[in-house]
Formats: sequence, C-alpha cells, structure tokens
Amino acid sequence: MVHSIRSARSPRSNSGQAGQANKINMNIKPLFNNVLIKPLEAEEKTSGGIYLPETAKEKPQIGLVMAVGEGEITPKGERKPMSVRVGQRVMYKKWGGNEIKVGNEEWTIVEEKDILAIIS
Repeated sequence: MVHSIRSARSPRSNSGQAGQANKINMNIKPLFNNVLIKPLEAEEKTSGGIYLPETAKEKPQIGLVMAVGEGEITPKGERKPMSVRVGQRVMYKKWGGNEIKVGNEEWTIVEEKDILAIIS
C-alpha cells in the first residue's frame, strides 16, 4: 500500500515563482518485507509526574504503520503475505531499521521481522 506524503519544497531560482512554496507529492512504497513506520512521540512525563528533558527521552519504539511492502518471496517463488497493515500501531526494535526524512519528520523503514508486536 502506498502512503501519499505532501511536503513543501523551496522554489527553484529559475522557476520565476519566487516567494511561493511548491507542493510535491511523494509516494513511498517499501519493497518486499519492509515497513514504513512513523514513530510516535516519546513520553514527556514519567509515571511519577516528572517531566523529562529532550536529552533524557528514550528513542521511541512505538509507531504508526504508514506503508507496507508486498511481502517476501519464498524459495518456491510464492509471496508471503505481510502480517501488519497500514494504520496499525506497532512496537519495533529500538535500534533496528533505517531512518529517513519525510518532510520535517524522521520516519523509519524496518523489516517485518524487526516488528515485535501489534498494539491494539
């Protein structure tokens, strides 16, 4: 499934439209058994009510699935279906995957095996 992403890009100097931001559509479709995840914000406050500074926050491990690949191809040539769907909240390995910049946000692409749980 493809997730459409809008981001503003600064105008090109030779475009003749100075001062206007151009809108572009960026479709990101992970390949094979990869999953695109938008990390959810880390907790700002502990269970005891103490607010954490930015430097003390842990890297988020929970995120929202934004796009999924079509699945891995088995040695027999069959496609293995993905176990996660777009829109699900998932818990994934803390240091797994690759971070990419989407607009002004950092998203993560992980392999399906790096997803630990689906959160309902």
